[in-house]
Amino acid sequence: MLLKWVVFLLAVGSLAAVLWASDKITYEGERTIYTVGCEDGAWEGLRCRGRMVPAARFRFRASTSRQEVLYWVVGSPEPSGKYSNCKVKDRGNWTCPITAGQPSSITHEMVHGRPTRSTDGSSPAFRAVPKWVWWMLDAGIPISSRAGS
Repeated sequence: MLLKWVVFLLAVGSLAAVLWASDKITYEGERTIYTVGCEDGAWEGLRCRGRMVPAARFRFRASTSRQEVLYWVVGSPEPSGKYSNCKVKDRGNWTCPITAGQPSSITHEMVHGRPTRSTDGSSPAFRAVPKWVWWMLDAGIPISSRAGS
């Protein structure tokens, strides 16, 4: 009987770990973009020719009822920003117009849970990785030298 409980708890724990690592378990309406930088080298496309290091985590909270998106950098003293007059389907699918004088973020649109890059230079360039890669890099474990987007 004890063995069954151990197997059950290991299975549930493994499932929870996989869901956490894939960023499927988040606060309602939120999506986090885990960015990376390249130290002692340069980017060649998505590959860092130096040492890839964790950078800022950009968090977005989409509201379908208010059709707005709040955004901030996790752990930063900078104030949060807000996009208004957005078209919000869910936390992973939204688009917002750019408003003059508004603090900039890395994206104004999310499609299928992935940020889109602006083609007009209105948002800064960034490289992103999955949550679990960012946490490994933050722990000092150089798991990869290639960003996902």
